[in-house]
Amino acid sequence: MSEKTEHLGAGHRARLRERLLRQGGDSLLDHELVEYLLALAIPRRDTKPIAKQLIGNYGSLAALFVADAESIASQPGMGDTSAAAIKIVHAAALRMISEPVREMPILASWQSLLDYLRADMAHLTTERIRVLYLNSKNMLIRDELTSEGSIDQAAIYIREVIRRSIDLGAAAIILVHNHPSGDSAPSRQDISLTREIIEAGKRLGIAVHDHIIIGKDGFSSMRSAGLI
Repeated sequence: MSEKTEHLGAGHRARLRERLLRQGGDSLLDHELVEYLLALAIPRRDTKPIAKQLIGNYGSLAALFVADAESIASQPGMGDTSAAAIKIVHAAALRMISEPVREMPILASWQSLLDYLRADMAHLTTERIRVLYLNSKNMLIRDELTSEGSIDQAAIYIREVIRRSIDLGAAAIILVHNHPSGDSAPSRQDISLTREIIEAGKRLGIAVHDHIIIGKDGFSSMRSAGLI
């Protein structure tokens, strides 16, 4: 890299930094946010084309941040260090968004829960099922990934969910899964499975507050839709 090219790159980064500090994150385009982040991880590289290619490959900033670390590291110009920079920002964002969910009764922080779940699951390319286990005061005991399936199917086992609820001393649960297709509308199978879990939980005093389905188009609540 010539001294002139390096100088121009340094000047460009300085201008990005100035805009970020003086005008806030909204002053930067999506690829500029990634560009500046990567510049901190790989300072001697021109990260602008890498950032643009990453967003182009994954389709959006959100999809990039939720992508698998191994996938990100394998992209041209990337590696473990730069992939870790992407994932640490994602982890920090989720930690911040989930704070009300972890520290307040779930039913009193419902919008925060939805924001957290959408940030974490809306852009996933495989289907995941998670269960939120709550105590008698509706405080979160555990948020567990129960199953991860193919692009269109994941398995959930009723006995395992109920057994885990008993082990944790949970009084209630909330089921959550995503639809990689982007359509958050519940399927017949989703509805049938949820009703079976509700019946199994009733026998042991374990309530099912809701089953939330996350998609790129938003979310569906079976409880709000009157399906359970």
